[in-house]
Amino acid sequence: MTLDVPRIRTRVAELLSEYGIPSAAIGVLHDGTVVEFAVGVRNVETGEAATIDTVYQCGSMTKTWTALAFMQLVDEGKVDLDEPVRTYLPGFRVADPEASAKITPRHLLYHADGVEEAYGDPGEDDDVYERMVATIADASQVFPLGHTHGYSAALGYAILARILEVLDGKRWDDIMRDRLFDPMGLTSTSSWRGQVDETRAATGHLIRSLDDGPIVTPVDYLPRAFGPGGNITSTIPDVLTMAHVLLNEGVAPNGKRIVSAESMQEMMRSRVPVPDPYLFGPAWALGLIVCDWHGETVYATDGSTIGQNARLRVLPDSNTAIAMLTNGGPRESLYRTVFNEILVDLGTVTIPDLPAPDPTLHLDLSRYEGVYERPGTRFEVSTDSGTLCLTLVLDPMQAEFLQKPDRISYALQPVSETHFLMPPADPLEDPQTVAIYDFTDGAARYLHTNCRVHPRSG
Repeated sequence: MTLDVPRIRTRVAELLSEYGIPSAAIGVLHDGTVVEFAVGVRNVETGEAATIDTVYQCGSMTKTWTALAFMQLVDEGKVDLDEPVRTYLPGFRVADPEASAKITPRHLLYHADGVEEAYGDPGEDDDVYERMVATIADASQVFPLGHTHGYSAALGYAILARILEVLDGKRWDDIMRDRLFDPMGLTSTSSWRGQVDETRAATGHLIRSLDDGPIVTPVDYLPRAFGPGGNITSTIPDVLTMAHVLLNEGVAPNGKRIVSAESMQEMMRSRVPVPDPYLFGPAWALGLIVCDWHGETVYATDGSTIGQNARLRVLPDSNTAIAMLTNGGPRESLYRTVFNEILVDLGTVTIPDLPAPDPTLHLDLSRYEGVYERPGTRFEVSTDSGTLCLTLVLDPMQAEFLQKPDRISYALQPVSETHFLMPPADPLEDPQTVAIYDFTDGAARYLHTNCRVHPRSG
């Protein structure tokens, strides 16, 4: 490995200061060689230094671990990815009868089930996933089953976890330990906050302004409902162990087979298109995002909690994986800059830029105008002096805490008939992309950004 660690460590320190992020732990696995380092502090109030053994919240990177455990059931012949969920959970039901009868584990793994996250408050007890499945009988469809891709933050993977629980006769947390953490030799990874070594845990941070700097998050952990989709905590060495499994056809560094080579291939090759292909990637596989970096296929798994973030990129063609865990952000420009500097040192493909607007496009803007929303999120698309604008309506409490207005407007710059570049409206933000698409009825039916889909409501 030809990685210039001192230079990259210095560069990371500069970027953390620029972005107001307290720390980052970074790991690189390249041709079997591992490099790991950490920069910054795990808590701005205590000033304790972050190390490679600091435990960070991984957020939705958890979904990849849950998918691996589920694929073990496939290897054991206990489940079929294309059998209805009802085969394993006979009482499974949502508002739409067709979805109730036809949703499969595959739909859930790559976020094509379309069920609204209407599971209420299932509590913090061991029966949380059983309760979630029991309370979604009236959950509506955000989109028809299989019609598009729409990320499920918690519910989809909670249903998968409940299948695991029923078939294994254990709670999900114990299943993850017995099926993955112990066999993989993960000594610092856990699935529930009660298992976290607080003396090594990073504290999450938010930032209201660059002048004020990072402040400790008011929300220490996500609710237990997010467990299978977002509550794993881990260290850089343990995340790279998972990356090794992904790079080596299901085999961990200790030589133990975690899933079969066939299941590993299925995880990567079974895909649905992502309506907005630019921010992360053009497709979603089983627990993994599929990226296209200048023609090379790269797999990604990311996560965010309220004040912590995780990024992992796996490059099979280069036998390389890069991971970064932070206790602030998220800032996509930080991840892109750091990873690209590492990738250049390694002589591999780099992350492509977001697309440039096409000034020659002349669109009928009226087809895009309207309100697109889900519970807790509302986007208003309108026209102002011939320019398409998107207004994000923030929850008043969130806006007050972040000291932001409750309505933030962005210009949408056309990239194609269905895709737009959205420049930032604030120095703390990065450029994003937005898809507004499906003109079946003349006007667009869906708005897709940051992997989430929002149907037109007006």
